[in-house]
Amino acid sequence: MRIYKDFNFEAAHYLPSAPPGHPNSRMHGHSFRARIWVEGEPDAHSGLVFHFDELSGAIADAREALDHRLLNDVEGLEAPTLERITIWLWNRLANRVPGLARVEVARDSCQEGCVYDGPDRRMPLAAE
Repeated sequence: MRIYKDFNFEAAHYLPSAPPGHPNSRMHGHSFRARIWVEGEPDAHSGLVFHFDELSGAIADAREALDHRLLNDVEGLEAPTLERITIWLWNRLANRVPGLARVEVARDSCQEGCVYDGPDRRMPLAAE
């Protein structure tokens, strides 16, 4: 069984790898939405997979590090692509959230997103 909690953050970034003159090479901002998934069996006593208050506490720390920041200045996000933001969130939450199963990050204004199921759950390529 899986549960999830969403949170939003506003942040600016630029992509150092973008070619000169490309809009992504200049600082710009996005409204981001993140969804954190936790997997497990409901506890026999409480009936909960993971208490949402505990999940909210773990998320609050990560959100604080990202919200209204220049992501390029956040340690580990010097080149803040969606992919790197998603992995950064996984790494930030993995030790605090038992059963962490998936992290999703989307830029709603661009209708783009990234899904990461962790380092041990690599999706097979079509040719495999």
